[in-house]
Amino acid sequence: MSIFRNSVRAALSTIESLAEMEKDLLRAAGLVRGCLLAGGKLLVAGNGGSAGDGMDFSTEFACRFRDDRRPYPAINLAADGTLMTAIGNDYGFEEVFARQVWAFGKPGDVLVVYSTSGKSRNIVRALEEGKKRGLESIAFLGRDGGAAAGLATVELIVRSEVTARIQEAHKFLGHCICEQVDGDLKKEG
Repeated sequence: MSIFRNSVRAALSTIESLAEMEKDLLRAAGLVRGCLLAGGKLLVAGNGGSAGDGMDFSTEFACRFRDDRRPYPAINLAADGTLMTAIGNDYGFEEVFARQVWAFGKPGDVLVVYSTSGKSRNIVRALEEGKKRGLESIAFLGRDGGAAAGLATVELIVRSEVTARIQEAHKFLGHCICEQVDGDLKKEG
């Protein structure tokens, strides 16, 4: 079998495994909906490809997902290179998201993190800081959830060992949350 056909088969299998996450996905959508309709904001963090997935997720709210509606505050914490490098230089890379959560987060906001391994120390620190600051949180994780497992209000753990399949599933889950929330946001705006 070709590499392509193996990838298609693995992607389909991973996506099909997500059906068991419906309850957690609906809880995550409820957190996002409640936060934005109450005037809160989303703070989104991830590294590398996961930062890209987080950028897509935050853009779906700050711009629009499907239909025209008012924008909602969603900040991708990986987007400001100046701030990230200043924090990394002065406090260490493990603090690049935690310091921003401290700076921008308040009770009523939701922290959304992405990590395919769950081992990223800066993601763990962001979750810890979010909890300390009274934020609810959603963690898109992979494998067994790593060190981040158990730290978020809602966890969406894609049980795969292949980073590409995990990222594809995270993108799908993020879009499912958008689909769950978008109609209610449009009604308000």
